[in-house]
Amino acid sequence: MIGLGCMRLSTAADRDDERGIAVIRAALDAGATLLDTADAYCLDEGDVGHNERLIARALAGWAGDRSRIIVATKGGMRRPRGAWVGDGRAKHLREACEASRAALGVATIALYQLHAVDPRTPLETSVRALARLRDDGSIRDVGLCNVTVSQIQAAQSVVSIASVQVSLSPLDDESLRNGVAEYCRDNGIRLIAYRPLGGERVKQLARDPLLARIAAKHGASNEETALAWLMSFESAIVPIPGATRIKTASSLARALGVLLDDEDRLALDERFSGRLLRVPRAQRRPADDAGGEVVIVMGMPGAGKSAVARDLEADGYARLNRDDLGGSLADLAPRLDDLLADGRGRVVLDNTYPTRKSRNEVIETAWQRGVPVRCIWLTTDVANAQINSIHRMLEVHGALPTPDEIRERVRKDPRYLLPDAQFRYERTLEPPTLDEGFVSVDSRAFVREPRPGGSRALIFDFDGLVGRGAPVSRPDDVTIAPTRRDILARQQSEGWLLFVHAWRPQLTRNETTPADVDACFARMRELLGDVAIACCPHDAGPPVCWCRKPIPGSVLDFAWRRGVALDRSVVVGTSAADRTMAERIGARFEPSAAFFG
Repeated sequence: MIGLGCMRLSTAADRDDERGIAVIRAALDAGATLLDTADAYCLDEGDVGHNERLIARALAGWAGDRSRIIVATKGGMRRPRGAWVGDGRAKHLREACEASRAALGVATIALYQLHAVDPRTPLETSVRALARLRDDGSIRDVGLCNVTVSQIQAAQSVVSIASVQVSLSPLDDESLRNGVAEYCRDNGIRLIAYRPLGGERVKQLARDPLLARIAAKHGASNEETALAWLMSFESAIVPIPGATRIKTASSLARALGVLLDDEDRLALDERFSGRLLRVPRAQRRPADDAGGEVVIVMGMPGAGKSAVARDLEADGYARLNRDDLGGSLADLAPRLDDLLADGRGRVVLDNTYPTRKSRNEVIETAWQRGVPVRCIWLTTDVANAQINSIHRMLEVHGALPTPDEIRERVRKDPRYLLPDAQFRYERTLEPPTLDEGFVSVDSRAFVREPRPGGSRALIFDFDGLVGRGAPVSRPDDVTIAPTRRDILARQQSEGWLLFVHAWRPQLTRNETTPADVDACFARMRELLGDVAIACCPHDAGPPVCWCRKPIPGSVLDFAWRRGVALDRSVVVGTSAADRTMAERIGARFEPSAAFFG
């Protein structure tokens, strides 16, 4: 079975409706039986439904058998000013489905797909909305797009899933490696493969020597042969190339006519990871008690993977780490294969490995050498990982590095990183499971060992201490009530250190100058004496630095320099950021009103 992805017939700047209708009809004449569309295949919010209306016109004037054609559309995406914005709310999906029915001119949509998982809406909420549309007869079948195995399973707990649409081509094996294609096959779910020719990388197919050899054998083009290979997985995969010309739409007939033999399939499977779907897992997987062992130690940056790997290395495991060897995660698989081929039967790899795809490359490489794989998953939370990462940078840099210093050094020294690396890990994480092929998954929580001794410190927010919570911009505005000064002087006499953190995004916005900020700090020192001060100049928004609260970089830098035991220290403040920071560093939090009485 083959289909036509119709998106570009409506989103291209040079689109032409009459040409688009001719392309659709040419594809249908060539044997396409699925037309994939969406209400969002248009130019902007004023053009919603264009592609659906185009398909309705093409079908209305087509002389073929319309009963064999499936029109699959999607909802859950908006196009404000031409942007692509997910919207999985039930209300939006209901309204979008009604509009799609009108645009297509049908009472019931054959296949209605959730265009994208909306990060602001629980997936189950979106799927329940689709289930209600199915129950009331607005749609016949429910589909999903761009989802993981766990998301498919979550959706199946709500409604039967008929199809899953993902990017899949000889140049893109992610859906083979992340288990989605295998799961769909095993659960009777149609897998619709968009970009089956690689999208913008389609020219790579034309240069592939293996495809060229097999294509010549069948009197076909490389592209037609690639489509035939995808269709050779029987009904498991339905490719939907996005033809925009009559000539390429008509070539679908030749792709349907290419009959690959066993030798062709074996060669293409080996070249393009097809064995992951063609060869049953039981035949690929070694016995759990087979000789040797490969261990994946995974976790976010700063989780503590290196310490675990070093312990295994001391026990005789060979260690492979991208940070030490350079290159990408994928580059480690050939190195692993070389070690196993040379008889090094015990190997540990300690990298982030957040996705099933990244882990699969290790698993399959080990399996091909008859070696089982187990996983050690460090479930370190972001707060502890941030602290670990900051400590590591303090040790190597001698101070808390600025974002510019990190960007300058990160390519050569993996110990440098920005907070987005940890948040990105959280966003992309697919928790490891036994069904990936591991013999075991050992989840380990992080436990921070307390550091004995050390000085005590009182940690304040600058504006909360000297400006009653309002931002202070002039030295004359720096005031501390005599009673507060007396309390702080007494604390200092008892050995407490004072640390003050200031957030001054006005520096980045050019609303103040470093001299003005320093003058305010100098005035505070006149009033309080020995006070350590740190200033974060970075603006609001997603964190780009380690010094903006509640990220505790500045506090950890102060503690590292002055030998402060944070578990013996107190954060005094009023904001949620102060309270959160105290929790992260293990300090006690005390509201300002209670501290000063």
